[in-house]
Amino acid sequence: MEGEERAMTAAATEIDTDTIAQRAADAATPFAGVPSKERASALVSVADALDAAAGELISIAMRETGLGEPRLRGEMRRTTAQLRLFAEVVVEGAYLGATIDSADADYAPGPRPELRRMLEPVGPVLNFAASNFPFAFSVAGGDSAAALAAGCPLIVKAHSGHAELSAATAKVVEAALRNAGMPEGSFQLVSGQQHGVELLQDERVRAASFTGSGRVGRMLADIAAARPRPIPFFGELGSVNPAYATAGAVASDSGLLAAYVGSVCGSAGQLCTKPGFLFVPDGTDVSAVAEAAAAVGEHRLLNPGIGSAYEARRAAVMGSPGIEVLATGDVRVDDEGHVWATPTIVAVDVADLDAAGETVLDESFGPLSVLVRYRSLEALPSLHERLFPGNLTSTLHALESESAAIAPLVRALAATSGRVLYGGWPTGVAVTAAMQHGGPYPATTTDDTSVGTAAISRFLRGVAYQSLPEALLPPPLQDSNPWNVPQRRSAAGLSQGWGSLTGTY
Repeated sequence: MEGEERAMTAAATEIDTDTIAQRAADAATPFAGVPSKERASALVSVADALDAAAGELISIAMRETGLGEPRLRGEMRRTTAQLRLFAEVVVEGAYLGATIDSADADYAPGPRPELRRMLEPVGPVLNFAASNFPFAFSVAGGDSAAALAAGCPLIVKAHSGHAELSAATAKVVEAALRNAGMPEGSFQLVSGQQHGVELLQDERVRAASFTGSGRVGRMLADIAAARPRPIPFFGELGSVNPAYATAGAVASDSGLLAAYVGSVCGSAGQLCTKPGFLFVPDGTDVSAVAEAAAAVGEHRLLNPGIGSAYEARRAAVMGSPGIEVLATGDVRVDDEGHVWATPTIVAVDVADLDAAGETVLDESFGPLSVLVRYRSLEALPSLHERLFPGNLTSTLHALESESAAIAPLVRALAATSGRVLYGGWPTGVAVTAAMQHGGPYPATTTDDTSVGTAAISRFLRGVAYQSLPEALLPPPLQDSNPWNVPQRRSAAGLSQGWGSLTGTY
């Protein structure tokens, strides 16, 4: 292992970030001009190539991350499925927002020239891969798929936690794009923290995405904002995903607490949507928590760094005043420095949680969660907004008959979360058009989504063309519409009917 690490370090020092940035910049115009069907076919080719190499890649991932084969096979299916989904989005073309306003001398606010607007690729994108999803949020994951679908040359900064897998995946992706006829420089991989920072500061990079810790994500966001020419930085920084259960839900669902433990322990608690807190009415019988936790076997954490951080967080939480340990869990370090853990679940009253502050409220990345006893349902909305100002998800377990009582809490959850769940648990994020995987700060730096088809919008910018001849217009804005995308048209004369509520524009 030491020899492999030295070899990777030596290779990293040979990286020429100037050449990488220039290759991406040179590819920007030709890649943006690739017809939609050809770009979509390239995405499908990448998906097909990854499926063909799945056996080899999953074997590497198991060794590097400690994640099990069933989990990784499911993640690979998600990764290739979302590439194919984005191919459908590209061909359909609605994401471009092509809008055509005809010239109108009698336009109500004043004479209107002909205007045509669409969304166009921002240019080269830098994607910092995540540690906990070696496929779905890494080299060929959601951020990468969205950037490539948008027509942006992509530079992926590999995560050191699965360096070998990153290189092997990148080789598959690069070959598939080349064989599909995409321009050279459309996809590149880089490793090393310093090289990632250099590229983030390079003026040829026009947007960046990140999934990881709050500390590193905020550092990178500040670098992106401090550039002479600031760029969008779409960072997912962490989330504690509070869940709330009413008295009615606890009484009617005997399996609620066991399901909570199951969600906490999925992938050893190393999921960005893990419920870090569950609020239950004071007096709730929580014996099922210890029973469910005892049935969970130990799991290796992703890498020694994450393991060490988990040990420190666990000790801090368990040592906080007012903490009651429901399931002690265990932590074991093997000969290679990897940490193996079983779930730790603790309980605390609202007053002690409030007094503990960040010591308990901060995210615990690993199989640890906090059960909170509350006395007043009516007090939860204001408490939630104060303690949890920004999260990827918030969950509510309640009966429909309690709708009037919980309505204020639902509004508070929606104001502070990207996704609000009724029943169920937040671990598991569907890749769909309606998904929102993002939330108010500190969950993300920009309240956008990194999952689902709407993620493509992060790597697009609006451009309006005024009175240009057809031959100079991008294909989606031409009257001939060679890409066959939806075009929203506003004919002359419609403004004279404004105010009649006819729905015309």
